[in-house]
Amino acid sequence: MEVPKKNQTFKALNEENKLVNNSKHFLLELYKCDFEKLNDESFLRCTLNNAAKLANATVLNLISNKFEPQGVTAIALLSESHISIHTWPEAHYSAVDIFTCGQNMKPETSCKYLIQSLMAKEYLLRIIDRNPPSEVCIQIKK
Repeated sequence: MEVPKKNQTFKALNEENKLVNNSKHFLLELYKCDFEKLNDESFLRCTLNNAAKLANATVLNLISNKFEPQGVTAIALLSESHISIHTWPEAHYSAVDIFTCGQNMKPETSCKYLIQSLMAKEYLLRIIDRNPPSEVCIQIKK
């Protein structure tokens, strides 16, 4: 298997195995955020929980860790996949990962909510289409 070069995409599936469902994977980078919010573990846990609910997701578990002297990592385990956040308050920066699968998901709403909640003055959003095989799609639609 060839190693991809930067920003290169490989097509490994043949037409017979073409995938039919389009799950979304959002990579959201937040810049110039509020230091205190990025360093507040409790606030971030609540914010992830609210972001998940706004996306029509079901939160199964929420785990987090506060680093010293600053920074937080928090992950919301969803029935529909996950939302994670990693913060660097000293740089006023946060990296967010939102992967949702399901027909009624609204990850875009979660992104908007996170941008506003963390008071990001700038952001970069990349959206990746994830295409599980048809056997998985049947389970997602249930």
